[in-house]
Amino acid sequence: MTRTSRAFILAAAAAAVIASGARPFAQSATSASLKGDFLKEWANQKSALVKIAEAMPAEKFTFKATPAQRDFGGHVMHIAQINMMVLKTLGGKAPAPAINEKATSKADTIKAMSDSFDYGTAVLNEQTEQSMAGTIAGPPWMGPSTPARIIAFLIGHTQDTYGQMVVYLRLNGLVPPASQRP
Repeated sequence: MTRTSRAFILAAAAAAVIASGARPFAQSATSASLKGDFLKEWANQKSALVKIAEAMPAEKFTFKATPAQRDFGGHVMHIAQINMMVLKTLGGKAPAPAINEKATSKADTIKAMSDSFDYGTAVLNEQTEQSMAGTIAGPPWMGPSTPARIIAFLIGHTQDTYGQMVVYLRLNGLVPPASQRP
């Protein structure tokens, strides 16, 4: 089972529990919540993606593993673009950042990606446990979905792209930050 599949299953199960009003486990003041877990994972995603993007030298941002693939900087921008497009379906009140979707420099693409994650944090912070389980019109390829499913999709998408970026670093003789040992 893929990480994305597990995230979808967990999100669906959590949404069902919240929607039913059931409390399967005693909750303490420090217990996890669906919203809190997604906020933590979203912050972890931002940290990992910014670190891997920063690890590639600026002169290698145009590196492609094969001619048919995106270049490394294109992967960074792709995350920003998909985050922005999909997050807007959640209907948050937080203003969307103006990102330069045509950016190609290392600094500009990392800023766009980072801003898209900050926007996601703002939109997630507007959610409640109940709203995470409600039904909204998702992106066209997802159709009616819960906000939890949409966030799980974005986390899975960034993980998939991260995996591709790892290969690009390795092909350039670099060790990804998450794999570096002191």
